[in-house]
Amino acid sequence: MKISKYISEFLGTGFLFCAVVGSGIMAENLSNDNSIILLINAIVTFFALYFLITAFESFSNQFNPVVSFVLFLNKEISLKIFCIFSLLQTFGAITGVMIANIMFGMDIIEFSEKNRFGSNIFLSEIIASFGLVFFILISNKAKIALVVASYIGAAYWFTSSTSFANPAGTIGRMFSNSFAGINPENVLYFCIAQIFGGILAFLIYRYFFKTN
Repeated sequence: MKISKYISEFLGTGFLFCAVVGSGIMAENLSNDNSIILLINAIVTFFALYFLITAFESFSNQFNPVVSFVLFLNKEISLKIFCIFSLLQTFGAITGVMIANIMFGMDIIEFSEKNRFGSNIFLSEIIASFGLVFFILISNKAKIALVVASYIGAAYWFTSSTSFANPAGTIGRMFSNSFAGINPENVLYFCIAQIFGGILAFLIYRYFFKTN
């Protein structure tokens, strides 16, 4: 496998979560209205996902350990590639968040104090991750960028967790005490819910939708 695929996973995930956290900080600086802040965050995330998935299409554009894990289960990538991608995605997300912090004059590492906890939030992350993985698996590959960007942009609003749906991003976002942050104490629960949702989506796809 060409090294460009590994670099793509690091850079793509880094830019994605730099955009997620950076747009949240910018929106907080411009407005005290949480609905406006969330709208800006969702719009920027939509565009970031769309252009990053499209731009890295010829190399590698997973940017999410749950997605990579499901592709491993589906025998599209090896266990080795899954492990390497997951590490690169996680370090990429952390790097992107730290860069966003620096750009907006914050400390490079600020552990988030934003609590996201509760059975409803846990369920929300299962639903968010299930939907993301399921629609990736059943969609026309040529339209993946639009499918993923549209789904996550919508899920910012119809899930109570604002649809993290990405363990790498969840880990990265605990390092910014801003709108898009998450308290480190909540990270494990989010990651468990995301993995569960991804596996559930894969099982339903495999037994009811897979054609070969």
